[in-house]
Amino acid sequence: MSGTSEGPAPAAELDRPIVTESEIITSAGTEPPALLSPTPPTSSAAPAAPPSPLSYRSAFAAAPLAMAVVDREGLVTGANTALAGLLGRDPGTLTGAVAADLVDLTADARTWHAYREMLRGRRARLRCTRRLKHPEGHALWVRVTVAPLPADDGGVLLSVADISDHRELQERLRHVRMHDPVTRLPNRTLFFERLTAALEAGSYEESGTGRIGLCYLDLDGFKAVNDTLGHRVGDQLLTAVAERLGQCAKDAARTGTPLVARLGGDEFALLVEDSTGTEQLADLAESLLDAIQAPFDLDGRRLSVSASIGVVERHAAGTTPTALMQAADTTLYWAKADGKSRWTLFDPERNAHRVTRQALASTLRPAIDRGEFALEYQPLVGMEDDRVHGVEALVRWNHPRFGTLTPNRFISLAEEDGSIVPLGRWVLRTACRQARAWQTEHPDEPPIFVSVNVAVRQVWDSDLVADVADILEETGLAPRLLQLELTESAVMGSTGRPIQTLKALSDMGVGIAIDDFGTGYSNLAYLSRLPVSVLKLDGSFVRGFQIEDRTAQASPADEAIVEAMVQLAHRLGLTVTAECVETSAQATRLRRIGCDTGQGWLYSRPVSPDRISELLGSPGIPGIQTGVGKP
Repeated sequence: MSGTSEGPAPAAELDRPIVTESEIITSAGTEPPALLSPTPPTSSAAPAAPPSPLSYRSAFAAAPLAMAVVDREGLVTGANTALAGLLGRDPGTLTGAVAADLVDLTADARTWHAYREMLRGRRARLRCTRRLKHPEGHALWVRVTVAPLPADDGGVLLSVADISDHRELQERLRHVRMHDPVTRLPNRTLFFERLTAALEAGSYEESGTGRIGLCYLDLDGFKAVNDTLGHRVGDQLLTAVAERLGQCAKDAARTGTPLVARLGGDEFALLVEDSTGTEQLADLAESLLDAIQAPFDLDGRRLSVSASIGVVERHAAGTTPTALMQAADTTLYWAKADGKSRWTLFDPERNAHRVTRQALASTLRPAIDRGEFALEYQPLVGMEDDRVHGVEALVRWNHPRFGTLTPNRFISLAEEDGSIVPLGRWVLRTACRQARAWQTEHPDEPPIFVSVNVAVRQVWDSDLVADVADILEETGLAPRLLQLELTESAVMGSTGRPIQTLKALSDMGVGIAIDDFGTGYSNLAYLSRLPVSVLKLDGSFVRGFQIEDRTAQASPADEAIVEAMVQLAHRLGLTVTAECVETSAQATRLRRIGCDTGQGWLYSRPVSPDRISELLGSPGIPGIQTGVGKP
């Protein structure tokens, strides 16, 4: 061979083969029999003469795979013309060059360490992919393989394969896989890949603000566009929206242009890495709303849409992609629930309430079976004699995680999922059993009644009349000692089954009370036809009696309103209970007006059954006598 492509080789190099047959097979990946055996084997018994070193040198020089022999010091001792052509180098400059520099093996610490281990004979093989800069200016993707030569030869064989075409095909396929075909925006897969990378510690610890922001956007009324004008127009609208979002991202860029992605349907996201705070995200959200609200002209049609946006901005540390997207999704829901066509910022307190509500909803029904509920009782005190005439049963949930919960935390949940029916049945049975127990414990005292709150869903979803009858028979409590409370909004205007149920209960002897009276829009004529025996005045009327300045006169308007309602009730044959009585002055004025009973902290907070037993043996409620309530 001429040897001109390699430059002058040391004499010792020409006296031995460059590589063995097995190493060429391993490095090249295929066996070139013509090069390894220039002379076909004969069938005679005499062995064929071994190939000369010059045969191997010829094969090395003519091989289409770019190769170089590298010594233990990492220097090129021989390279073929294919390598010179691939790298755009003069063949004469390769011998003696540092091999690692030729193919950028020092670019990362892991590859560099593995390469040095190969040179020392401590590693069997190395393969990596590198992006090289060709002298003509274009990029070159290569796969570099380093394999050891026989121990006698020393060094390693470096082979370099051009994979630029393959890499370009991979990039095109990746782009198709990572982008939405309609809007050409990054899709959900690429968005989450970018989000995950942004939340890795290394991406924000060394530089940037260490914060991340997200605008999660959903078009309002997009389904109507698709349904009425067709998916083609819908796709055109999505494309136009994507263009406006992209322009907003460019205009709002501070530390970098936000990533705009279509996550699916009419949902888009703008990811702001190294955000500067909530103000930046708020400004971006405002610009997005303004851009989308401007009319769109599509094929001669003028369309107007709006958007709802959930905005999240926080420290990147401690945040996960899942947590960030959950917060964004929740905030987007708030924006829609608050009226759409607006942006809403994530509120940790509001979210904590939502999470707690979901946790309660999922455990409410099993909690009834586990016996986690208990009843407390608040006295209903006669205004004239200050004695306990009855009690209102108030349910408490002794939650293993959240502690003792009052009804306002879970009753609405129970009404939503229907568990109010078994819970209400348990409250009714427990209260009646307790009222009967007090009657037995204090035979010389006038028996007190127990008042139980009833939700309107209990009337619709169960046979309340049958439940009450069964429980009264089971506990032995007289019907007149049971009072059922329904809110004014639930009773007033009701027709059909609720009214029939109330009449059946009243005919049974059970008292019916309207709770929170005065807060709704009562039809007073209709009130006269209801089977109601008690009106409970809402506490807002009683609180109106409270005067900070003790020397000031009472409000004549407040007193006139309450007096009129009391007189109306009495003319209809109803008794009146005032809620939220907190001071003795309020009690005195209510007594003068003619109110029958009072309920509030002046007399007692809700207490255990044992405490009610103590009150029953007293000549008067201790709250008034000892000043337990507010003065």
